[in-house]
Amino acid sequence: MRYIVLVLSNRIALILVTALAPMIWGTTYYVTTELLPPDRPLLAGLLRALPAGLLLVAVTRRLPTGDWWWRALVLGVLNIGAFFPLLFLAAYRLPGGVAATVGAIQPLIVVGLSAAVLNDRLTVRKALAGVAGVFGVALLVLRANAQLDALGVGAALAGAFVMGTGVVLSKRWVSPAPLLAITGWQLVAGGLLLLPVTLVFEGLPSSVTGANLAGYAYLSIIGAAVAYALWFHGIRALTAVNVTFLSLLSPVVATLVGWLALGQNLSTAQLVGAAIVLASLITAQTTAKIEKGKTDADDSVRSGRKRRAPGRDRSLVP
Repeated sequence: MRYIVLVLSNRIALILVTALAPMIWGTTYYVTTELLPPDRPLLAGLLRALPAGLLLVAVTRRLPTGDWWWRALVLGVLNIGAFFPLLFLAAYRLPGGVAATVGAIQPLIVVGLSAAVLNDRLTVRKALAGVAGVFGVALLVLRANAQLDALGVGAALAGAFVMGTGVVLSKRWVSPAPLLAITGWQLVAGGLLLLPVTLVFEGLPSSVTGANLAGYAYLSIIGAAVAYALWFHGIRALTAVNVTFLSLLSPVVATLVGWLALGQNLSTAQLVGAAIVLASLITAQTTAKIEKGKTDADDSVRSGRKRRAPGRDRSLVP
């Protein structure tokens, strides 16, 4: 009994620590709008990823070996290099509520990819939790007068798909290297991909203020180095489905920050949406525990059968 309590407490602690990553990302909108120069989304992504990645590589002094040269590149492109431009394109072409709602489809994508790539069970409970998450985010951030844009919707869908694929492949490919080194590799790979794109389409700003530097430092150190290390640690220890549902906390935190720091109003529908998001998130976490319990029970039964075979069951012998 003590062992079960210890395991559950460790798992809850791990979930809470991993949840800090999307909660940190939920502050990105406030930092971007209040501290960074306008119309520089690619520069924000570049300075968020590349300096943090170089710092982690310098601290760990580890470079990829063997297959991890191309694996780190693939993961860096999916999680950072391709995801950031798609995210910013969606944010520019769509109202924030529409972009967040479309992006909330990521857990459903991960549920499907986990079944195909990781042989995870595809259950109705997981699918319904994913649908509820999208509905909750829509209530939380979507506005009735929101305008749709085909390119923006496509970018948001593509962003959700590449990030979801990155989560699943990060779970499938496990490196023996230290976690901070793996995080650094991916941030550097994604940052190097963003570098030429940023220089071509945006260029460098003519001047930078102290507030700008503070914003970039926050996004790089806290929003990238710390948050992605927590995120990848969670992917190592939890299921991909567990982790991806935690991403629904980002719009919740963004809404709370807007209410607390920017004086934005919270409607009853938004409160209901936040409650639905949290219920969806909790359902996804408890689903994994139920399935694990069933798997352990099945393994125990199979193990008992193997010990009794061959021969008759001695419990039936008088």
